Amino acid sequence: MASSAIETDGQEILDLEKNRQAEKAQWVLNAPEPPSLWRELMDSARETVLPHGKRFPYLKDKDGLFKTVISVLQAMFPIFSWCRHYNATKLRNDLLAGLTLASLCIPQSIGYATLAKLDPQYGLYTSVIPPLIYAVMGTSRDIAIGPVAVVSLLMSSMVPKLEDPEANPIAYRNLVLTTTFFAGIFQAAFGLFRLGFLVDFLSHAAIVGFVSGAAIVIGLQQMKGLLGIAHFTNKTDVISVLQAIWRSVHHYWNPHNFILGCSFLSFIILTRFVGKRNRKLFWLPATAPLISVVLSTLLVYLTRADKHGVMIIKHIKKGLNPGSIHELQFNNPHIGEVAKTGLIVAVIAITVGIKQFKSILHEKYTKSTLLTFILYILLLCQMQEATAVGRSFASIKGYSINGNQEMVAFGFMNILGSFTSCYVATGSFSRSAVNFSAGCETGMSNIVMAITVIISLELFTRLLYFTPIAVLSAIILSALPGLVDPHEAYYIWKVDKLDFLVCIGAFFGVLFASVEIGLLAAVIISFVKIIIISIRPGTEELGRLPGTDIFCDVNQYPMAVKNSKALVIRVKSGLLCFANANFVKEKIMKWATEEEENDSKGKRTVQVVILDMSNLMNIDMSGIASLLELQNNLASGGMELAITNPKWQVIHKLRLANFATKMGGRVFLTVGEAVDACLGAKMAAV
Repeated sequence: MASSAIETDGQEILDLEKNRQAEKAQWVLNAPEPPSLWRELMDSARETVLPHGKRFPYLKDKDGLFKTVISVLQAMFPIFSWCRHYNATKLRNDLLAGLTLASLCIPQSIGYATLAKLDPQYGLYTSVIPPLIYAVMGTSRDIAIGPVAVVSLLMSSMVPKLEDPEANPIAYRNLVLTTTFFAGIFQAAFGLFRLGFLVDFLSHAAIVGFVSGAAIVIGLQQMKGLLGIAHFTNKTDVISVLQAIWRSVHHYWNPHNFILGCSFLSFIILTRFVGKRNRKLFWLPATAPLISVVLSTLLVYLTRADKHGVMIIKHIKKGLNPGSIHELQFNNPHIGEVAKTGLIVAVIAITVGIKQFKSILHEKYTKSTLLTFILYILLLCQMQEATAVGRSFASIKGYSINGNQEMVAFGFMNILGSFTSCYVATGSFSRSAVNFSAGCETGMSNIVMAITVIISLELFTRLLYFTPIAVLSAIILSALPGLVDPHEAYYIWKVDKLDFLVCIGAFFGVLFASVEIGLLAAVIISFVKIIIISIRPGTEELGRLPGTDIFCDVNQYPMAVKNSKALVIRVKSGLLCFANANFVKEKIMKWATEEEENDSKGKRTVQVVILDMSNLMNIDMSGIASLLELQNNLASGGMELAITNPKWQVIHKLRLANFATKMGGRVFLTVGEAVDACLGAKMAAV
C-alpha cells in the first residue's frame, strides 16, 4: 500500500506539472492582439503632430493658458528657458568665452570662405546671422556656430561642377546660397516632423574615414596659398592636387609665401602645445590665429612684401550682411525637380548616412541631379557634425540635447542665412572645444561672438587688406590634425572588420576619387554589410548551464551541456522574412541531418528540434511558410518541431496562420519547459 501511495503521489505531481506547463503555453497562445498597423501609424502621426499634447494637462484650465503659451515658447525657443536664470556671473563667463571664440572665429571664417571659393567676407557673414539664430533656437550651451572646413571643401569640390567660380563668380555665389537655402529647408522639415532620431542611425566608421580623407585633401589644397601658386586645380583627389603642386613647384612659386606661412604655422602649433601643458593658458592657442593675422598683416604692410610676390587678401567688403533673397535661383527651370528630389534623397539617405566622430573631445579641443546630391551631402555633414558636437559636450556637463529641435535650429539658421549672404553653417569642433574650455555657460557666447564679428565687419575690414593668404592657409592647416584620427581607425579595425572596410572605403574614395565617390563607397559598403547580416543570420546551438535552467550558446559557454534527445537552436536575427527564411530553414535542416547521421553511429538520438524565438521580433509569410516546410521535413525524419518564447507580433501571426495547431500545440514559454514537456522530466535532467 505504501508503494502504491508513493506512485499515486508521484503521478499527481507529474499531472500537476503538466497542467502548469499547459497553463503557461496558453499564456503564450492566448495573448491579446497587438496594435494594428493602422493604430501604430495613427499613434506615430499623433506624436509627430502633437508632441507636447500629453505635457499640458492644464489646457482645459483657463488659468493655465499662460503657462501653456510659455511652455510652447520654451520648447520652440530654448533661450526663454535659460534666460530666466541668467545672472552676472554667467554673463561674465559667456563674455570671456565669446571674445575668445571671436579671436579664433574671425581668421578661420576668412580662411574657410577662401576654401569654399567665395570672397573672404562671406565667411564673416556666416559667423553673424547663424550664431544669432542658433542662440535663440538651439538646445546646446557649448556649440559654436559658423563655417567649417569639411562643408567648405564640399562647396568648393561640388558646386564648381555647375558653375565655374573663376569664370562666373556671381553665378557660383548664387548657386551656393541656393544650396544653403534648400539644405536649411530639408533640415527644418526633418526637425518639424520629429525625425531627429535618424541622426542616431548614421555610421560612425564612414565619417571617421570621410573626415580623415577630407582633412588630407584640404591640407594639400592649402599648398596653393602656402607656396603662392596663382593657378591651381579645382579637382579634390590627391593625385590631381599633387600633380598641380608638382607642376607649380617646377615653374613659379614664391619662397616668401612659404617661409611666412610655415613660420606662423609653427607659432600656432607651439601655442597649442603650451596650452595643453598648462590648462590656465587655454586662451593662448585660441587667440594664436588672430595674433598671427595681426602680426603677419603688420609685417607685410611695413615691409611692402606684397611688392615682392607675397599674396595678400586685398579688398574685403565693409558692412553688415547684405540681403540675398533676390540672388537665390528660384527661376531655374529645374528648381522644382531639384527641391522634390533633394527632399526625397535627404529623407532616405540620412538613415544610412554619416555620423561625426567624437574622439576630438578627448583632446578637449545633370545640373538638377548634381545639385540634389550636393544638397544631400551638405545636409548630412551639417546635421551630423553639429548634433554630435553638441551632444558630446552636453554629456560632459550633464544636460540633454533635443535632436529634433537641433534640426529645426540648424534649418532656420541656414534658411535665414541664405537670405543674408551666408553659406552653410554648422557646429565647429575646434571652436566648440575653445568655447567649452573658456567656460561658456549658455548660448550667449555665440551672441557675443557674432557681435564681435559685426564690429569687425564695420570697423576693421580695411586693416585686413595686407593679410597674407599664406597665413590663412597656415590657420586652416593648424585645424586639421584633430580631424585625422588613426587611433580611432585602428580601434574600428580591432573591433569590427566590416566597419573598418566602410571606414577605408570612405577614406580612399575621398582621397583618390572625389567627395561624392568616397561617401558613395561608404554607403554602398554599409548597405552590403546590412544585407549580408540580414540574409545570412547566424544560428547557434544551445545547451543547459549546469545547475540552472538557463540555455546558452555551447560555443560561447563550453560548460553548457547539450541534451542527447533535443536539438535546441536559436536564430540570431530580429526578422524571419523572405530574405533569410530559406537560409535559416536549410541551416536548421543541415544541423538536424548531421545529428541524424550521428544517430546511425550510435552517438546521439534526436527526437525533437526546439527553436528558441526569443530574438525574433517579427515574421512574414515567407518565414511562416519556411517554418511549415521545416516541420514537414523534420516529421519525415521522425523528429518533432517545438518553438519557445515567440514575441507578440510573431505568435499573433503564427496563430492567424493556424501554425500552432498544425504543429500540435508545441509552443512554450521557455526552452526548459519545452525540453521537459517534449522529452519528460527524467530525460530532461542532466
